[in-house]
Amino acid sequence: MSEEGWREFLAADDLGDWVILHGGPTAVFRTGSLQEAVRLAMAIADVPGLESRTVLTATADGLTIKLSRELWATEAHHVGLARAISAIAREHGATPDRGAVQEVQLAIAAMPDAIDLGFWRAVLGYAPMADDNGIDPLGQGSTVWMQELDPAKPLRHAMHVDVSVAREHAEARMRAAVAAGGTVVDDTGAPAAWILADRSGNKVCIAAWPDGAESPTPPATTDPA
Repeated sequence: MSEEGWREFLAADDLGDWVILHGGPTAVFRTGSLQEAVRLAMAIADVPGLESRTVLTATADGLTIKLSRELWATEAHHVGLARAISAIAREHGATPDRGAVQEVQLAIAAMPDAIDLGFWRAVLGYAPMADDNGIDPLGQGSTVWMQELDPAKPLRHAMHVDVSVAREHAEARMRAAVAAGGTVVDDTGAPAAWILADRSGNKVCIAAWPDGAESPTPPATTDPA
């Protein structure tokens, strides 16, 4: 597991259509219809080098492409794949929409001696991508990530939602959540991440990391306790 791949992707030129999410390189291209989205998907499916974990999701107004399904699985060859896909999208008249690119991740936290990832993979029907997560084999559901709690804390377990978005849209998403009644409970990681809570205290982390990464590790503010 290395950060070299996704950092190289972030530094590459001509990849403005793409966002690095917790699930790796992702793009949304808007089309005029489902039929246009399917035709675009068929053209992209012929790009040499696409892997079995690549996911193409066509909807009535666009196509979402996920290249690696996992941030740490991003490799150097994904740069060329992304450029090729963007070129095909332009040929088909599709327009990129970075504001629509997002991934919702369920973070399940527990003490180190109580991490139960096998249970969550089994109950959700998920497959492993890394040692600490589970992913939907169909590419539709949220990724599940197991997070170790600080053993010094009295809390034994917790859950929160991570919302991974493009760096230039994270603050707007945070402000929209606050306008809808949420509260910012920790902004020490901003602009990489904000932790918010609803009126019942349920927490959500809106993360511009890794797309706006300035450090080699996720912001510490993702601790849900």
